[in-house]
Amino acid sequence: MLGPVILAASRSDRMRRLISAAPVTKQVVDRFIPGETVGDIVPIIKDLTGKGLELTMDVVGEDITTPEQATAARDAYLQLIDRIKDLELGPRVEMSVKLSMFGQALDNGHELALANVRPVVEAAAAIGTTVTLDAEDHTTLDSMFAIHEELRKDFPQTGCVIQAYLFRTEADARRLAASGSRVRLVKGAYKEPAEVAYQNKHEIDKAYVRILRTLMEGDGYPMIGSHDPRLISIGQGLARRAGRKLDEYEFQMLYGIRSDEHMRLAAEGHRMRVYTAYGTDWYGYFMRRLAEKPANLRFFARSMVSKG
Repeated sequence: MLGPVILAASRSDRMRRLISAAPVTKQVVDRFIPGETVGDIVPIIKDLTGKGLELTMDVVGEDITTPEQATAARDAYLQLIDRIKDLELGPRVEMSVKLSMFGQALDNGHELALANVRPVVEAAAAIGTTVTLDAEDHTTLDSMFAIHEELRKDFPQTGCVIQAYLFRTEADARRLAASGSRVRLVKGAYKEPAEVAYQNKHEIDKAYVRILRTLMEGDGYPMIGSHDPRLISIGQGLARRAGRKLDEYEFQMLYGIRSDEHMRLAAEGHRMRVYTAYGTDWYGYFMRRLAEKPANLRFFARSMVSKG
């Protein structure tokens, strides 16, 4: 499987330099990351919301090595929220954050990440929107869930992400479905050992369906994070069987992938949220997008050959 190889490359400084220096790279990256600054991204926000879509915004960057970088990450999100406030879009544009970006891996990282993310969640709530905590590798999840639980005491709309390929996730879903929280279910995009995660696509898909059924039958708000047509169809069927209205769950897909499907679901009355990333530290995010879906890698390879 190419996925693990690509994920290993995402941690290689040599591969980072090679790929970043390729002349075609920026053209391809722009497909997934449509800007580097808040000013770049505002027209994208206006365009997508004008088409009836909703967004979750991600300021890319996970290689945080100092508390000062974590503080800068916090400030970048606060700047984004200020611009969203000016657009008066309320809950149509929310934020997604990775706690690693807020210092989770540093000394005293759990407390540092909580201290940095709280002002972001507070500022989002003040303009009528919210924040979802992205899931990262399995070693970080206990900290992420603890921070999620702490934030929800004051901001109950705070969401979190769970990953279908991890063995633990079915139990996590049962707990979260009973709590009334907002939960995004994804397959998972980190290289995880066989001791903690399914390695076979078929097993991951089966786990995804089981977990999604739990979320749909629970009291929370499920967010279906998938581009897989089969899983999207299954999600619609599970929602109907659970008696959910169209505004009681949503679909989420990445910017630049299956854009026609974004519009189709929105036209059918579904809540369709586009995960839209921006920023200069794009490498790790970009490599995981390649690892998740072979078609993304083929697109990149063809571009390298034809334009490099």
